[in-house]
Amino acid sequence: MNDLIFLDHGSTSPCDPRVVEAMNPYFTEIYGNPSSHLHAQGNQASQAVDGARSDVAALVGLAKGQVVFTSGATEANNLALLGLPSAKDPERKHVLVSQIEHYSVVNTLDMLKAHGYTVEELPVDKNGVVTPEILKSRLRSDTALVSVMHANAEVGTIQPIAELAALVRETGAFFHTDATASAGLLPLRMSEWGIDAVTLSAHNFYGPKGVGALVLAEGVRPKPRSYGGWQEFGLRCGTENVPGIVGMAAAARLALAEKAEWAERQALLGRKLWKGLEEKISFIHFTGHPTDRLPGHVSFWVEHVEGESLILFLNSKNIMAASGSACGSNLKAADEDELVASHVLDAVGVPSDICAGSVTFFIGKDTTEAHIDFVLQEFSPIVERLLQMSPTYHDYLKSQKNG
Repeated sequence: MNDLIFLDHGSTSPCDPRVVEAMNPYFTEIYGNPSSHLHAQGNQASQAVDGARSDVAALVGLAKGQVVFTSGATEANNLALLGLPSAKDPERKHVLVSQIEHYSVVNTLDMLKAHGYTVEELPVDKNGVVTPEILKSRLRSDTALVSVMHANAEVGTIQPIAELAALVRETGAFFHTDATASAGLLPLRMSEWGIDAVTLSAHNFYGPKGVGALVLAEGVRPKPRSYGGWQEFGLRCGTENVPGIVGMAAAARLALAEKAEWAERQALLGRKLWKGLEEKISFIHFTGHPTDRLPGHVSFWVEHVEGESLILFLNSKNIMAASGSACGSNLKAADEDELVASHVLDAVGVPSDICAGSVTFFIGKDTTEAHIDFVLQEFSPIVERLLQMSPTYHDYLKSQKNG
């Protein structure tokens, strides 16, 4: 097969041609600064940005509230994690986050601690789920913020967000969820579920890179993390990325109209891929929840085989997959010779020597059944070749023979 088979939709997705078409006029024809309200160009740009807010809000089931456009999910998560706790009663100095959050959440925690907050990580079960029982046991009267992602791109697990948000609402704390991996595939009813803030990333649902949003419930206002003008309600200063924002809104409209169809197809192909791997591959261990997972998401590790080697061999066949998190794959250990083990896999109990060797296939809306057939055809010989090269596999064979 000569097709490029892209199965790394947890890291990004291709920009839909219809999104590109919607963006094009805002590069060369409608190029005004949205803050320049005294002339037609500025007004057109301002109207485009304001119109985009309702489209993005609709994606998360919100009729009223604020959509704060950012440079992406990382900035939105930073604004939520650092801006929301300080917007609460100053006596509330307790923050809870799940063990499997994105690095843009994890790496803000030291800053919170430096400002006097007590930060606790919510443990997950072997499937990567934060159970309501665990959350309830950790909530305190001084909790200011709880942040639990909607779904994890590395192991695919979907969290019981409505139940978790309901528990948090009873305490008066803010509840934030990072929906980067799920937006455009799964329903998210922000108002109905009582969620205070949602992080979105356009390029994860067929929009452009370099634009995201923090969607806030009505009356929720974090403290700003950058300072300058009054763009984005004074919460994110700097001239708005108008073409990107228009593209994000176009992608949100497409997702609202088509996500049910995408999700159904992806789930069907995902089940075929899972079953095929289970039947063909020895020593395979799947990760994440077996059913409550992102549609079209299959993650696993293979005993005696390095995940990076699997990814490289797959790449030679024009099959693009992921090993661990795209944002964590370039992290090095202290000696700078070893990859850092995935904190997500560590949290769900995968052995530490395996944590840098997982594989994730994340199917997209343009993936075909022929693509899945080709992956299943090529993957088994790759695993067999790598097993024959593996010292631990040969040790295993010797132990079986001697035993």
